[in-house]
Order: sequence, then structure tokens, then C-alpha cells
Amino acid sequence: MLKQIFIRKFCVPLPLKFPIMRYQPLSAEFYTHNRRNVVGEMAENSVALLVSHDEYPRCGDTTHPFRQNSELLYLCGIDQEETSLLLAPWHPNPDYREVLFIKNPSPEKIVWFGHRLSKEDAKKLSGVRNVMFNEEFESVLNAVMVQSEHVYLHIPEDPRFRQELPTREIRFAKQLKENYPLHDYRRLAPILYPLRNVKQPEELAAMKKACEITSKMFARALSAIAPGKYEYEIEAEMTYEVIRNGATTHSFAPIIAAGPDTCILHYIKNDKQMRDGDLLLMDFGAEYANYAGDCSRTVPVNGKFTPRQKAVYEAVLSIYKETIPLFKPGMTIHKINDYVFKRMDEELIKLGLYTQKDVDNQDPAMPCFKKYYMHNTSHFIGLDVHDVGQRDWVFQPGNVLSCEPGIYIAEEGIGVRIETDVVVADTPIDLMADVPVEVEEIEARMRD
Repeated sequence: MLKQIFIRKFCVPLPLKFPIMRYQPLSAEFYTHNRRNVVGEMAENSVALLVSHDEYPRCGDTTHPFRQNSELLYLCGIDQEETSLLLAPWHPNPDYREVLFIKNPSPEKIVWFGHRLSKEDAKKLSGVRNVMFNEEFESVLNAVMVQSEHVYLHIPEDPRFRQELPTREIRFAKQLKENYPLHDYRRLAPILYPLRNVKQPEELAAMKKACEITSKMFARALSAIAPGKYEYEIEAEMTYEVIRNGATTHSFAPIIAAGPDTCILHYIKNDKQMRDGDLLLMDFGAEYANYAGDCSRTVPVNGKFTPRQKAVYEAVLSIYKETIPLFKPGMTIHKINDYVFKRMDEELIKLGLYTQKDVDNQDPAMPCFKKYYMHNTSHFIGLDVHDVGQRDWVFQPGNVLSCEPGIYIAEEGIGVRIETDVVVADTPIDLMADVPVEVEEIEARMRD
């Protein structure tokens, strides 16, 4: 009884003009437009169902930081766990044609976890007129399913992605098929991914903000790098800028790699001491409004490139500068790679790493450059740092991709990668053009 009295008296949620959020959310009109586009591609008498990501337990009643399902975010903007979206545009009951389900922000939950979205909050954010609590999901689902023939579901689709755990999307699909086995089930990805792939002005504005914060991360790091410090100290400086500027989080685990670790592509331990004479390769990015920035820079720990380090750096820089203008409509990642691979041969030969004769006699399945440049030059960026889109997709205006050539000479402990984010246009737009990249500017900044 005392608990109930305490909750009624002291735990009433405060009225809000708009939901409390760290970042400026995109408009409800944006999400309404996205849902309209998806519905326009669906078969008649169908329903689309999307569910949020899981909260993953860490220990006891503590969870890892929640990251929303990008597909759900794209269609409703609700950045909260235990959320579902139902789209049934042909249902005879208008109230069931578009329904958003959220967790009930009970007083008990507010005591433990703080503010949770109310129905009004969710309506303002998403533009969905009918918002219900999760307790009503099963009854509404049944009413919609008996009026539907086709069911669109989403499970991540990427040739490089291997799903080892049964995520909520997978569990939901399995349960739905068990409960409604006679429906025609379809993939939502072929509808949703091409739409997500082309960024709208509001998305580009969010990505520009993410890149601005990413630029601040690099500026702060430059002022802190010095021999004797540890890689994690530089990560800490970057994290400060992420939090201080209202970013959602890092867009991926930052790579802060010194010395030989510059040649480890996905090095994230960040626990080594930086030595005089080392290079420091940093791959990092801020996530703002759930949109990613992705940047790489390589600098000398002591503030001065050695002649050999400079030669390797400028080889990468020359390819980097030549490649950015290629991000025009009609190109593909495959075509970008073809250009960069050819240029890599030229630069690596100049660096004395192999000869033209070696190239002429190479095994086509393992070309010479692969020893020193093992990855692709580009990937799509958006709500995910490695966003939807394949290497053979033809670039369209509004696509955003990375440009990230690199050279890694393990036997010399020299790894260099330079990366920016580029908006596809007739004149491609470098979203991080203000981030220092020239040898002279980097050295000057590190002297200041």
C-alpha cells in the first residue's frame, strides 16, 4: 500500500511540450513521407510489421546501451525499446491502417528508468495518428492478419552479414509464421533499402552535423597526441567531444592504433603506449540523430612525419584526392575500386614494394597490391555506418559513401588510411573537407 501511495503522489510524469531527447529529431513529416513511400510499393491486401531491437543484458538488471533498429527508425523515428510499427493500408478499419505500439510509461517504470514516451510524445515524433500500448498489440495484430493476404517482414540483408543470434526480428518472424502459417510472407528489404539508400535533405543535415562533431573529435585528438601517452587517452578525448556536442554516441568503436597496430584494420583495443616515431591511425566518427559520420586520419605521434612515412602518406593522399571527384551519379563501388586498384599499383611500385614485372606476372586471384591494400575503397553510410546498398548499386544523387584508400606495410610498421564521407552529386560534396589532411597542416596543428 505504501508503495502505491508513493507512486501516486510523487511519480506523476511532468507534462512535456516535446519529448526529451539528446539530439534534434527529424520532423514527423519526414517519417510520414517515408511510410507513404513504402506503402506505395506494397502489394494490395498486405501488412508490414517492424519491431525494435532487443535490449541486451549486461549483468543483473543492467543492459548494454540500446540502439534502435534502423528500419524502424527510418519509418517512425521512435528511439525507444519495445516498439513496433504496423502498416496495413487496405484494412477496412481506418484506425488499423497505421498503428504504432510503445511500452506503457507506467509510474513504476518512470521511478526506475526516468522518462518514457507517452502516446502524445510518440505521435509528435512519428506522425502516426494511432498510438497504442504494447498490451493491445496481439488483439490488433489478429484483427489485421485476418484481413490480409501478404505480410512484409524485415531481417537484415547483407552478403557480409552473418546472423548468429536469434534477434527479435527473427524470433518475431518465426512466431508469426507459426501462428499464421497460411499467409504469403515477403521481404521488406527490397522495398525499404533503395529508399533508405538515397538521403533526403533532413538526413543530409543530420549527417553534416555528425561530421561536424567528428571534425571536433579530430581537432581535440591532435592537441592531445604525444609520445608516452596511451591510445585510450586519445579515445577519451574524442569521447568527450561526442558527449559534449550532443551526439548519440560513437558511430562505431573507434580505432586508435599506433605503430605496428596501424596495420590491423579493425584494431579496437586501444591499449598501447604511443612511442616517438610511431604513426597513429585513427578511424572514428560521431553518430548524431542516429546518423553516422566516418573519418580516418593518420598522424605522426611526435608531430613530424619521417621521410618514409611522408612518402607513404602522400601516396595515399594523392589517390584520396583523385577519387573523391569520382563519386558522381552512374558510378558504382566496383568502378571506384577498379580505379583505386590501378592507382595502388602505380604508387606501390614507386614506394619500391614491388615492380611492374611482378604485376605482369601476378596471380589474378591475388594481385600484388592486396598485400598492402586489403579492403575496398568505399561503403554506403547513413543510419548505419555500413549502410544498406551493394557494390554494384549505381550511385544516385543523395547517396553518401566513404572514400578511404590506405596502404599498410606490416614489415615496416607503417599503416596509413585517409577517409571522408562524400555526397554523390554532379560535383561531389566532401562532408569533412574542413578536417586537416595535408602533411603541412597536420604538422602545424600538432606544433600549436
